[in-house]
Amino acid sequence: MNDCFYCENGEKLNSLMIEVCKLDYSTVYLNRDQKHKGRCIVMFKDHKTEYFQLTQEENRGYFAELAKTAQAVWNLYHPDKINYATFGDGVPHVHVHVVPKYKGGLQWGEAFHDDVEKVLLSEEEYQEMAKALREEICKPA
Repeated sequence: MNDCFYCENGEKLNSLMIEVCKLDYSTVYLNRDQKHKGRCIVMFKDHKTEYFQLTQEENRGYFAELAKTAQAVWNLYHPDKINYATFGDGVPHVHVHVVPKYKGGLQWGEAFHDDVEKVLLSEEEYQEMAKALREEICKPA
């Protein structure tokens, strides 16, 4: 799978995102571009390119973890809406972008896109965000 940077788990992946936590069916990453504060990615644990390739159990588990991650983003950043983006033609691996959006804020009322200036943080700020997300995602129900 040398064309899947999620599976390679190397320099390209680490330049774009920071691992927050590994769950049973997925790994959650914090996107380094924080123009949408709290934006993260929930990646399926194995290399699959389509949702229909997941078993029923994997599908239920993965989407439950996606929902848990979105709830954590909601609790921490209080967006007006969370957008969920699945593309995959550029990165052929099942993953969903969790993108918090705010009324009157950046790209409200349209699909998020990356052709606007990036918002990069200090390494300390990323670590604080990742820690808060991890604690919120992993806290008992």
